[in-house]
Amino acid sequence: MRDLFIEKMYELSKKPYQKFFKKGKAWDVKVNHLIQLPNDSLGFHLGCFLLKYNFEIQPKLEDHDIIHVLTNTGISVVEEIGMQYYLFGNGKRSLYLIMVIVSGTLFYPTRFSYFKQQYQRGKQAHAFYGLDFYNMLSVSLTHIQQTFNIQ
Repeated sequence: MRDLFIEKMYELSKKPYQKFFKKGKAWDVKVNHLIQLPNDSLGFHLGCFLLKYNFEIQPKLEDHDIIHVLTNTGISVVEEIGMQYYLFGNGKRSLYLIMVIVSGTLFYPTRFSYFKQQYQRGKQAHAFYGLDFYNMLSVSLTHIQQTFNIQ
């Protein structure tokens, strides 16, 4: 029931967030293009992630799926909240991120040790959340993870 509520909150907030808070341009890229990139590239792994979960590229929210790929984070509600804790530890600050962390902590207090672990992982990595991932799609995933100490 909690998961359903959180997922509904996300669905209701996604469109306004895209429209009013995400100022960048949507990427002009298709999944079939991503999977044609070199097998070790960030773009190839993004394409595989999208296909694995039957996702489409969300305009102006492309970085979100990239973070999943870079941090090897799953897509359950608890993992999504954990990823926001990771980003908070990595230095990212936004109203949306804070709302997810607060609501996630309130809805899943028994998972706080997991959230704290994700926060610590984010602190150990060099700040990467603000990179221009679109221009990094052909770069080796492993190289990016090693360069930014993404565990």
